[in-house]
Amino acid sequence: MTPQDARTRHWDVIVIGAGMGGGMAARRLAEQGLSVLVVEKGPRGYAQEQQELDETMSDPHARRIRGYWPKPVQATVNQRQMRFFAPIGCGVGGTSAFYAGTLERPERHDLEDTAEIPHPTGGWPVGYDAFTPYFEQAEALLHISGTHDPLSREAPSDLGPPPEISAGETAMITEMRADGLHPYRQHLAFRNLPGCLVCLGHKCPRKCKMDGRSAGLEPALETGNAVLLENCDVTEINYDTRSVTGLTVVHAGVTHTLNAGYYVLAAGALGSPRLLLMSDRTNPKGCANSSDWVGRGLMFHLNEVFALWPKRHQRFEGATKAVSLRNIYTVDGARMGMIQSLGLEVSFNNIAAYLARLYDRSVLGRIPKLRYLTNIPALVAAKVLGKAKVFVGILEDLPYPENRVLVDADDKEVPSFVYSLPAELLHRRQIFRRQIKKTFKGYRTMLMGQRPELNYGHPCGTLRFGRDPETSVLDANCKTHDLDNLYVADSSFFPTSMGVNPSLTIAANALRVGDVITSRLKTR
Repeated sequence: MTPQDARTRHWDVIVIGAGMGGGMAARRLAEQGLSVLVVEKGPRGYAQEQQELDETMSDPHARRIRGYWPKPVQATVNQRQMRFFAPIGCGVGGTSAFYAGTLERPERHDLEDTAEIPHPTGGWPVGYDAFTPYFEQAEALLHISGTHDPLSREAPSDLGPPPEISAGETAMITEMRADGLHPYRQHLAFRNLPGCLVCLGHKCPRKCKMDGRSAGLEPALETGNAVLLENCDVTEINYDTRSVTGLTVVHAGVTHTLNAGYYVLAAGALGSPRLLLMSDRTNPKGCANSSDWVGRGLMFHLNEVFALWPKRHQRFEGATKAVSLRNIYTVDGARMGMIQSLGLEVSFNNIAAYLARLYDRSVLGRIPKLRYLTNIPALVAAKVLGKAKVFVGILEDLPYPENRVLVDADDKEVPSFVYSLPAELLHRRQIFRRQIKKTFKGYRTMLMGQRPELNYGHPCGTLRFGRDPETSVLDANCKTHDLDNLYVADSSFFPTSMGVNPSLTIAANALRVGDVITSRLKTR
């Protein structure tokens, strides 16, 4: 559809963004019979493409046509300025088309204040039981496979059987259980078709990996009720005192206005608040920002990557995302996070890519000519690490108002944010690192990094939902407090980051938002 055609229709709902949140919301709305227009900055892409999200490619046009965000991030972390290409997608499926392989449920204390583990914010405005049916629906639509976490107090999920793993990995799980650990098969969004390519870190050409494209937008389009407008930039949200009145978009250099009854913002935790802040013609503070919390509360996770060697009588073969553990999800009431196999071979190429990313985000990143020197320690590390398996611990982040998304003064297309590592997070990190070593004391392990490593693929929290309009942007239904027809369906709504990958919760909430809007439209 062209913008000229789109602007002649009054849509039930316009969804901004076609990632995990936008795709799943569009599917739910379209399957309920509503007319849905999905506006996506990037391209639809091709069914058979399989490229990775290349953080070294720098040409904006080349990046955009491949589904990468075209501009580098401008970040100030602990008062140090950095400019680098973050793992952010720009196209149908968004970042989820490249990643989103692991979709794990949070635990009850992630959302609620419990007797054993108090919640740092008092709890989300919507509790675990209210989310449960949407977790179940999202797991079914995304074909999640895996096994039940033996430490969970919740009823087992109805998951598909996990794919077969190697004898070495089976032995690893058996040995971990004998050592008193509680591994389970990681919850993965793969249909496990014959000849599955296990598309970790790149697009899937076979509709086997389930993401915002394959499980969200494409089924929405198949209903005939949803239409995609690709390569279209939303530059401003127009609004009056009560509601959004339209969107200003630019397509092929021409400006248009699009209209709907309801609007769903799903441009990502860095993109959604930026668009609201840019929409400042009516209010200098930006759209839906009476609380001054738009863009604030930015969270990531801290990654603790470590190598784990097999015991002498074992062999770890292949690189699969086979194992998750929650043995140190909390430690003495402190919030930590889960541990999972990363799905990477300990090879020169993977180590070199990892070191290059660290280099780009260091003070030396301004000297790109020296970047190739990271190949030397990569060669040494590949030889030393040998047959180790790579795991990652995901340490929960918490919201602070000073950690926030900004609008870049020179180029509004550039994702920009400031972030400082709080002392309590650094303290929890030290506990987490010690506990990783203690948990795997029967194995030889090596923590792979000394400095804290933010997971830039997991931004969240910048349009938090809550009960109090003075300290949150959204209400319990993810509708903005200020405007009656504007909802949010990406990770921006998180009040806390939880100790798991965010994708399943994004998908579940997007389905919930779809139901809220459908109910409103059908009862008018």
